[in-house]
Amino acid sequence: MTAGLSPPAHAELDGMLAELAQGAAHWAAMPLEQRADLFSRTRTTVGKVSRRWAELAIRIKSTPPSVRGEEWLAGPYIIMAGLTTLAKTMRTVASGRSPVDGVRTGSAPGGRLTLEVMPLGLQEALLFNGLRGEIWMPPGVGYDAVRAGAGLGTLTPGVSGGVGLVLGAGNATLIGPYDVIYELVAYNRVSILKLNPTFRELYSVYLEAFAPLIEANVMRIINGDIATGEYLTSHPEIGHVHITGSRAAHDAIVWGVGAEGERRRSEGTPLLTKPITSELGGVSPIIVVPGKWSEADIRYQAEHVVTQRIHNAGHNCVAGQSLILSSSWPQRSQFLDAIQSLLDKVSPRAPWYPGSDRRMSLAEQEYPRAEHHGGRLLIRVDDSTSDALYNTEFFSLVLGHTELPGTGSAFLRDAVHFANTRLVGQLGACVIISPRERKALGPRLEESLADLRYGAIGVNCWTAFVFLSPTLAWGAYPGNTLDDVGSGIGVVHNGLLVPNPERSVVYGSFRPFPRSWPGGESTIAPASPVFVTSKSNNAASEALTHYAARPGWSRIPRVFRSILFP
Repeated sequence: MTAGLSPPAHAELDGMLAELAQGAAHWAAMPLEQRADLFSRTRTTVGKVSRRWAELAIRIKSTPPSVRGEEWLAGPYIIMAGLTTLAKTMRTVASGRSPVDGVRTGSAPGGRLTLEVMPLGLQEALLFNGLRGEIWMPPGVGYDAVRAGAGLGTLTPGVSGGVGLVLGAGNATLIGPYDVIYELVAYNRVSILKLNPTFRELYSVYLEAFAPLIEANVMRIINGDIATGEYLTSHPEIGHVHITGSRAAHDAIVWGVGAEGERRRSEGTPLLTKPITSELGGVSPIIVVPGKWSEADIRYQAEHVVTQRIHNAGHNCVAGQSLILSSSWPQRSQFLDAIQSLLDKVSPRAPWYPGSDRRMSLAEQEYPRAEHHGGRLLIRVDDSTSDALYNTEFFSLVLGHTELPGTGSAFLRDAVHFANTRLVGQLGACVIISPRERKALGPRLEESLADLRYGAIGVNCWTAFVFLSPTLAWGAYPGNTLDDVGSGIGVVHNGLLVPNPERSVVYGSFRPFPRSWPGGESTIAPASPVFVTSKSNNAASEALTHYAARPGWSRIPRVFRSILFP
């Protein structure tokens, strides 16, 4: 078998952990400027393998030709953007300043401080025109406290966070490595990354991409099976575990399985006694506030909804699964017809994630009247049907729609309550609202957002843009416990290292340019290249990755050309 593809022997794992322990001490002694230089060198090595990385991910997933840009963005692009941001943060702290110095602040309902961390700088404002992202702090947390804590582990560079284990996700190639990088900066913790079996073939690419971190003994990468994971989680050298995956996988690690696991949970005696953080997905709502839409609006927002469901064949932790519509909206049927038409027309893509076929079959069993559209299921859920769509993350090509009565603020209030109380998880929620309705709601929109208990909220944009932004925090709404873990505990990404954020909120435009201007939106951004219907998906994603490898003004025109003239 090819070296690195088989699980390492215990003796080899012991040796890796001993090397990481030395690396943890070395990292603690390393000045912040040198750490930043190490990240910059790593960005260069990631850039050199970015094409092989993306092309191998495309082959693993059998990604259709029209949307292969997904693997550029959800792989080398965001890793390089994150390395750039974290290197800048370390240099900022090294100079005696705070990462949040100069960040525009504001307020949100409930006495919340907001930090506008996206876009940062003119280049980002041009590249992501029409998007604005904020970190919301918990009620009562003031700017002085945020400024004092921003920087996290960089504020105590001489303190070692020891050695951790990162159990990598199997749906997006960036997640495992990025989690290691965040642990290293936020907590001064070096890590061994166990790859998910779906990405075992990326092992050699990862070794090249992260060679500077591996050579510095702050990162190790392995393939392995369940037994490998069990050995590492119980290893005395491992002081912390981070997992991206399912709630079932998390609970098996923390409590064990079967009757023994249930006994431990009931007695409050976890099998894993080490700290664990997690990102575990959930059922993501798309709340559509009724309004008077043009035919072009209906088509565009149908593309928006369909993208949220079928991007990456539905194997995303914030793939929109529960579409919440108003039964009082005269255009409801027209909007559903547009979604059905798109589901039929968009290029078929086979589910590739292990267990997807079983989940699709489960959905068909629960909903025998489900509509089939191009290999995708569209399901109406009401009081006469099963509520499985509310409490099961199908992680496949399944989209449900539910109706609630009302319009305006009354509908939005009830939809928020529905999402908070009926849907499993607290990771990501999307609200779609026209400029006219947004103006009519006024401050009541922000009040509803404050009531929406999700860690990432997108207004007129998919919450994946929170995930793709290195400056926004990514994780579940706070308050989960080991016993009831929901969508997880803790945050990642968070490039300014803001302490204990409550959530991230990203705002987009309801219409693309040029239709945006007559409606009062000042964006010059065309239709999003992330849409599965976009002709610029591939070219724009590759151009953005090219930019991320070496950011600079000279590389921006290529991005614009790729979007405007794909």
